[in-house]
Order: sequence, then structure tokens, then C-alpha cells
Amino acid sequence: MKTYVDAYNGDDSIPVFVAFAIEQYKNNKGISGEEAARILDENGILDHLAEYYDVLHTQSAQWLVKEMDDIIAGKKS
Repeated sequence: MKTYVDAYNGDDSIPVFVAFAIEQYKNNKGISGEEAARILDENGILDHLAEYYDVLHTQSAQWLVKEMDDIIAGKKS
């Protein structure tokens, strides 16, 4: 499976957005950035954020956290 890191082309829009999403998740959950990044990575959300950047970056921070929660909940079902 090709990941965002494999396809990085020098445009920083996507990594900045992914960092923003990690920060929003961290703040919402009251956890460290390292823990947030680990949870999101283990659930494939970091690659999901990069792959669907064009649509996801237009949403609110609250919507984005809910989307990440829904993905995690779906993986645990």
C-alpha cells in the first residue's frame, strides 16, 4: 500500500493539515501529541487524512475530530 510519505512531492499543505488534525485530536482528548499521533497512525487515519485531504481540509475542526472518532469506532466494531 502506498502511503502519503511515499508520495510526498514537496507541497506542505497536506502535512500541515495532518499536523493540525493531530493537534485537534490531542486537544479534544486531553492527551499528548505523541499519543494522539500513535492512535491515529495505528488506525490508518493519518493516511486517510492525507488521501482525502481535498475534501477533509474544508471541514470544521469539530467535524474532523468526530470523523476520526467514527473511523476508530468502526475499526473496533
